[in-house]
Amino acid sequence: MAKIGSVMTPVGCKAMLLGSGELGKEVAIELQRYGVEVIACDKYADAPAMQVAHRSYVFNMLNGKELREAIMDERPDHIIPEVEAIATPVLVELEKDGFNVTPTARAAFLTMNREGIRRLAAEELGLPTSPYRFADSYEEFRAAIDAVGIPCVVKPVMSSSGHGQTTIKKAEDIDRAWHEAQEGGRAGAGRVIVEGFIDFDYEITLLTVRSIAGTCFCEPIGHIQVEGDYRQSWQPQPMTAGALDKARDIARRITDALGGYGIFGVELFVRGDEVIFSEVSPRPHDTGMVTMISQDLSEFALHARALLGLPVPGIRFYGPSASMAVVVEGDTDKIEMDNLENVLAEPGVQLRIFGKPEIKGHRRMGVILATADTLDEARAKAQRAYDKLKVNVLPR
Repeated sequence: MAKIGSVMTPVGCKAMLLGSGELGKEVAIELQRYGVEVIACDKYADAPAMQVAHRSYVFNMLNGKELREAIMDERPDHIIPEVEAIATPVLVELEKDGFNVTPTARAAFLTMNREGIRRLAAEELGLPTSPYRFADSYEEFRAAIDAVGIPCVVKPVMSSSGHGQTTIKKAEDIDRAWHEAQEGGRAGAGRVIVEGFIDFDYEITLLTVRSIAGTCFCEPIGHIQVEGDYRQSWQPQPMTAGALDKARDIARRITDALGGYGIFGVELFVRGDEVIFSEVSPRPHDTGMVTMISQDLSEFALHARALLGLPVPGIRFYGPSASMAVVVEGDTDKIEMDNLENVLAEPGVQLRIFGKPEIKGHRRMGVILATADTLDEARAKAQRAYDKLKVNVLPR
C-alpha cells in the first residue's frame, strides 16, 4: 500500500529536483500537495523551484562529484531530473545502489543525449524518424549535410529549449549553423546531429503518462517553436483518428522502452495520416504548460502522482485551451510585468510569472493561459492578453 509520512520527519517522503526552472517549480508545488519534502537544485541561486522548496543547493549538475555529494547528503526517496544538463552516469550508478530515479536513470541518460534516444527510436525500435547523421568535426558536419541534403536542421546532441538549433535553408547558412551548435550545447562544444528536414503539416507533443494504473495520454498539443524554442501551444491539436492512433502507438512504444513512472513529452511530426518520431523528454514539457488550464490534472500533477507510485486512472479534459510564452529580451535583474489588470480582465485567462531573477539575452519569464469554447477563440484570447502585457526591462 502506498503511504507518505509526515513532512520533515524520519517517516516522511523526500524528493530532490535536479533542475529548478518554471517546470520544476510546478512539480515542487504538486509534490508538496502530497506532503512531500522537496529539495531544489540548480546551477544558479533563487531559481523558480527554489522559491517554493524546503531547501536548495546551488552547484554544477554536470559535475559528477558535486552531484553525488548533494544526493548523498540528502538521500532522497525520489531523484527527479528536470533538465538535460546532468551527469547522468552518476544517476545510473546511484540507481544500482538502490536510489529511485524518475522515471529511470537509463531514460535520463538516453534522453540527455540526442544520439542515444535517436538510435533507440530508429535503430532498435524501428520507429519512423527523419534521416540523420552525427558529426564531431566541421569536416564530418559538411559530409553529414551532403548526405542528408538541404534544407536540414542542426542541433547539439546535448541541448534543450532550442539552444544551438538552426535550420539550414541554403549553403550560406552552413558556417553559422556550425558555430551556433558549438555555442549552444549544454556541455559546451561537441557532437551535433544533422536531421533531414521534414515537410510536415504540423507537429505535436503527446504527453504520455506511465503509472501503476498503466499508460494514458493527454489530448495532443499543437505548438509553434522558434528555432526549437516554444512560443505558443494549444490543446487539442485537430488530427485524424488514424494519425492519433499512430501517434499513441509510437508514444507507447518509446515510453515502454524507457520504462519507469512519470510523464513523457513525446514530440512528433504529422503529415496527413503519417506520423514521424522527433524527440522525447522523460519529464514535463514546456509546450505542456497549457495543461495548467485545460485539464483537471496538469502535466505537473500527473508527473508527481505517477512518480510517487500512485495511479492515474484517467485525465479529464476541460476543453479548447491555449498558451503563449512571455519571452523577454535584455540584460538585467530588474523586470516588471505591467498592465496586469488589463491582461486578466477577460474571463478564462490566467497568468503565471516564473520569478526568474535575471535575464541575459532572451529568456522565458512567464506564460499566459486561456480557455474558450473553440480552439480559435482560445488562441485569439491568449493573443489579446499577451498584447496587453507590458514588460519593463529596467537597468541593473
